[in-house]
Amino acid sequence: MSTTVTRYGVVVGVDGSAASNAAVFWAAHEAAMRHVPLTLVHMYNPVVPAYPQVPTSAGVALWQKDDGSELLEHAVKIAEDALSTDRAIAIGSEVKASAPVPTLVEMSRDADMVVLGSTGRSAVERVLLGSVSSGVAHGAKCPVAIIREEASWLPQSKTAPVVVGIDCSPTSEVALAIALDEASRRGVALTAVHAWSDMAVYQLPWLEWREEAERNLAEYLAGWQERYPDVKVNRVIVLDHPGRALIEESEGAQLVVVGSHGRGGLSGMLLGSVSNGVVHAVRAPVIVAHPA
Repeated sequence: MSTTVTRYGVVVGVDGSAASNAAVFWAAHEAAMRHVPLTLVHMYNPVVPAYPQVPTSAGVALWQKDDGSELLEHAVKIAEDALSTDRAIAIGSEVKASAPVPTLVEMSRDADMVVLGSTGRSAVERVLLGSVSSGVAHGAKCPVAIIREEASWLPQSKTAPVVVGIDCSPTSEVALAIALDEASRRGVALTAVHAWSDMAVYQLPWLEWREEAERNLAEYLAGWQERYPDVKVNRVIVLDHPGRALIEESEGAQLVVVGSHGRGGLSGMLLGSVSNGVVHAVRAPVIVAHPA
């Protein structure tokens, strides 16, 4: 089975696990909101995981391909069932005999977004998500969404806000841009979390950290709010570890956006170090921001 589209749009790594199925469901809605195609891809390892590596036998390779085709047929049905007839999109699917991480990273160059389940399933020659999600999230050339199996509760949370972590540095502008765009498409509010966790705040009690934080955040958001006047922005400023602050706010969110890296120092969100923690700790889908 190999059906392709000329443009990737939203790419989903498929392995048949519960988290992968949730990722397909979520990605179908994302592609429909963006009016872009949905591309489902299953990968299998063409070599035996041993040293030295040797190609798999023809019989095993054929079984892997057929198995992948069945998984993709099921994934296509999930995507079709997730969409109403008035939100039809092009759905392409492909089985690839290649390693998952480099394949998905390469596809990300021509994709609007890559979507993966947070965990996968392991069988003979079939290990896709889990460790792959981390590798793709760090190496992709477009935003990467990580979806947990619990994402099945999402249709009941259509009015919940989008949450984004901001450290007021140029690097977090990508995360903010993605979060505002996602909030605008969904017609919901945005919660901007700005966490201060620098030791200087504790060592210098006279430091008016909140006033400075509020001023910095207001200046940082001003231009963006002019671009997205339809999005109500709620500001959350806390003296806490940024990861903990984002996880707490995620409890009432339908989506969380974090940067792939950030900056340290006073008020630094340290997004590079907290993104993994957020991905593993929250139930809501998490988008790791990369420039598209």
